[in-house]
Amino acid sequence: MALMDVATSIMANQAMNYLASGKAPGLMGNAHPNLAPYAVFDCKDGWLILATGNDGQYQRLCKILGLPDMATAPEFLTNADRVKNRAAMTDRITAATKGWAKADLLAACEAEGVPAGPINDMAEVFADPQVVARGMQIAPEGLPGVRSPMSFSGAELSLDRPAPRLGQHQDEVLRAIG
Repeated sequence: MALMDVATSIMANQAMNYLASGKAPGLMGNAHPNLAPYAVFDCKDGWLILATGNDGQYQRLCKILGLPDMATAPEFLTNADRVKNRAAMTDRITAATKGWAKADLLAACEAEGVPAGPINDMAEVFADPQVVARGMQIAPEGLPGVRSPMSFSGAELSLDRPAPRLGQHQDEVLRAIG
């Protein structure tokens, strides 16, 4: 894959918005251009992303957050309404999420079928059960590293040699690998 091709195609939503309208999109941070709420929100102890993709998910989110009036308010009733009134909606949701611990809000969203995910720091990433199970943290010859995410059917990656050390010359590396 060509890196430029990947970078261009991964912008699917913003690219299609531009191609359909002829208008270059503005900066939105981590928010989704076509769905709301679909963005990063503050909690007591970190951040998470709420990713409502339909009106039912939005209404369940309002129930979780104790914002029943927002579920039926005309300015937030449909996704189009929420996108149009994104700033006011985001302010109210953020005020509510700040009262939650990240793990508790994630659990509540999971229980109600509201898409959400944690924004993890590096300690949380490497403690994640899936990261641990997949063996993403490696330490060949005692040097810490991250396993390559690439896998090939019928082939195992060689993880027993570390990357060259700072200042190590190429001829030393070649001798070491035989």
